[in-house]
Amino acid sequence: MSLTRLRGGTLYDPANGVNGERRDLYMRDGRLVDAEPAAAIDQDFDATGMIVMAGGIDLHSHIGGGKTNLSRLLLPEDHRGSAAGNGFGAGEESTDGRYLRLPSCGVCTPGTLATGYRYAEMGYTAAFEPAMMPSNARHTHLEMGDTPIIDHGAYVMLGNDELFLQLLAQRDSFERLRDYVGWTMHASKALGVKVVNPGGISAFKFNQRSLNVDEQHVHYGITPREVLHALSRALTELRVPHPLHVHASNLGVPGNIDSTIATMDAADGLPIHLTHIQFHSYGVEGPRKFSSGARAIADAVNARPNVSIDVGQIIFGQTVTASGDTMMQFKNAPLGTPKKWIVGDIECDAGCGIVPFRYREQSYVNALQWIIGLEIFLLIDDPWRVSMTTDHPNGGPFTSYPHLIRLLMDKGFRDEQLAKLNPEAQVASALPELQREFSLYDIAIITRAGPARLLGLKDRGHLGAGAAADIAVYRDEADKERMFTSPAYVFKDGQLVARDGTLVATPTGGIHYVSPDFDHGIEKTLRAYSAKNLVGNPVHAAISDDEICSCCRGGSLLPVACLNAGA
Repeated sequence: MSLTRLRGGTLYDPANGVNGERRDLYMRDGRLVDAEPAAAIDQDFDATGMIVMAGGIDLHSHIGGGKTNLSRLLLPEDHRGSAAGNGFGAGEESTDGRYLRLPSCGVCTPGTLATGYRYAEMGYTAAFEPAMMPSNARHTHLEMGDTPIIDHGAYVMLGNDELFLQLLAQRDSFERLRDYVGWTMHASKALGVKVVNPGGISAFKFNQRSLNVDEQHVHYGITPREVLHALSRALTELRVPHPLHVHASNLGVPGNIDSTIATMDAADGLPIHLTHIQFHSYGVEGPRKFSSGARAIADAVNARPNVSIDVGQIIFGQTVTASGDTMMQFKNAPLGTPKKWIVGDIECDAGCGIVPFRYREQSYVNALQWIIGLEIFLLIDDPWRVSMTTDHPNGGPFTSYPHLIRLLMDKGFRDEQLAKLNPEAQVASALPELQREFSLYDIAIITRAGPARLLGLKDRGHLGAGAAADIAVYRDEADKERMFTSPAYVFKDGQLVARDGTLVATPTGGIHYVSPDFDHGIEKTLRAYSAKNLVGNPVHAAISDDEICSCCRGGSLLPVACLNAGA
């Protein structure tokens, strides 16, 4: 019942309309509370002259599950690292030896420990895995539970699994399909649903090498538009807060702006979230037949209030691309750097492709991708419908967020970086014309308040009474990259976890998931399908409520220490 005060900070709390006001904050039992003038202060932190925001929330970051571990396995050189450097950037971040002593550290895809540590050191207190396969859900949660400090959750993948496609192709009962979506979310303890290349991953198994929005699946006869509308409607009827999370058709294909806009309209006015939209914003103008479609995409988003996006900004340097879009990753495999790749499939459930890649400033395509992401950020009118992501690790590691923040806040710095790029890409860019600079209030929206609202996390992403005491306190510096790299203080549920970029505590974060209401009679359909097609029964694999460890704030599934204590 101790009371902690954070004194004299300047608050940016968009969810409550607070824009640069100097206030004290009070924390008790992990929550923010109203001022208690007569109460004794047990701990007092001076934030005078500093910037105070809620803890950062990354709504799209690949931090758990099979493809994440495959990414780590594919790049052992990233995890070894050395102070001398190896071309992967590990040496630059590890000169003090903190991470070199950790198993499975890495920069492109850090191990679980380093992931939690590095997020917290930047002032982030939550990150969400966007591509959890139903058959791999338990492992995904176990891995996220091994990631310290940060809250976590995952979106379960649907729309390419055979049972969903069969039910949709039968066209006999939307209610049965909706109940299947609800059951899958319940069984996998998911926060939302993601569809990757709707129908396209399945079509690839039938040797169909592309699938546009209104093109029929060669086997099932359904279109991606039908997949998108059915899932959007199901989530709306199930009252799931987060809109359908969509990795659209034709990722990375020149001219894909048309299919991206068609994807927005496939929801028929229902809420829909298009993820890493930078990879879906390409035109075909110019001598290279590859151009920026950012303005067309921004205009489309601005005109459709039901649409939200995250950007998937690329960052120059080495990374590894990890995606459920097996079709596109197979196509991209020859571009891998180093020259190695993995594709896989599990139980007709979903699949993944892993291809390491290095984004280069002098590459015309890579330079234009960098430009397109920034153009989208700067051209979208409503920051509440834009979330800051790099699609970690696909566009670059999440540790590059402070650099991205500076690019958005400082036009002079942005122009300096643009001048270093491929000259042809510079000429093709509208970036020099865009004068907009994000304010601290805008940054608080796209990294905190906005993601919390899109995910339905009512007690996160803001600094009002009753909210979780997840707080980041930054020294106000002209160099915003340095400012957002090492906060003066970071609190997780009221506990100080980092000071000036150095960890001081590693508590367990919590799991966030939804429990939609559905007809459990759908399990009869699941049993019949699994008996005919699978080696196991998905009903038996469902994660039960008693597996969520209450003594770890719901942060882990069946941790060994708790089992031993129970025994």
